[in-house]
Amino acid sequence: MTTAPRAPSQQTVDAYLRRIGADRPDRPDAAALRRLQLRHLLSVPFENLSIHLGEDIVLDDEPILGKVVGARRGGFCYELNGAFAALLRGLGFGVTLLQARVFGKDGRLGIPYDHLTLRVETADDTGPWLADVGFGNHSHCPLALCDRGDQRDPAGVFRIEETPEGDLDVTRDGAPQFRVDQRPRALADFEAGAWYHRTSPASGFTRSLICSRLTDDGRITLSGRRLVRTVEGERKEEELGADADVLAAYREHFGLELEQVPEARQPKP
Repeated sequence: MTTAPRAPSQQTVDAYLRRIGADRPDRPDAAALRRLQLRHLLSVPFENLSIHLGEDIVLDDEPILGKVVGARRGGFCYELNGAFAALLRGLGFGVTLLQARVFGKDGRLGIPYDHLTLRVETADDTGPWLADVGFGNHSHCPLALCDRGDQRDPAGVFRIEETPEGDLDVTRDGAPQFRVDQRPRALADFEAGAWYHRTSPASGFTRSLICSRLTDDGRITLSGRRLVRTVEGERKEEELGADADVLAAYREHFGLELEQVPEARQPKP
């Protein structure tokens, strides 16, 4: 059994809504959930900079809200979906944390608690929905959790298929993305996964830098010193040399005020 976390204060909810440029919804329905997820993806970057800046990552509502809302930073799945879950609870949505294992390029599944995603119940009883603001380049809108057909999204065609064991495989344009365990979890359950991703030489997060967010016409990503803009499907890359240019890019494109340029700090095997 997991203990239901408390909703954040309405002052924190209001600050969060300002952070993502969203109005307070009249009711916690599916349309509001779609607007909130899209505004989050457009405003809060998916980034792993804390790993390379030597910053601690604490999986608890207060520190992750302090990071995303107070410090106007981003984070990776545990932080972003953890914070988004708190916002949704504060707005009256029903939220359940779910653990997922990510499919690698070779089709093999990653570690348990590889990814945190959200089951969301809405007041209009149209759900449940699979909401996710922490998987990088993924669906723009929540996915209907019980729909087993094609779900068309600006990011592609998604499907949710049940496995013989009762888990759910999420695919995008036919390619498997992650496998969801439907049992409810608590944020603290993901500490081992977060530890692995920020310390293991086998983790992609320890080997490279990433800061990326959705834009109105594509996506913008800063990976180390390479700035990548994708506009209407056209990709353009720019190498940034001076530290001042890198810090300016973090500030201009992601709203991040950093005191130093993050550099990949790979752990020893």
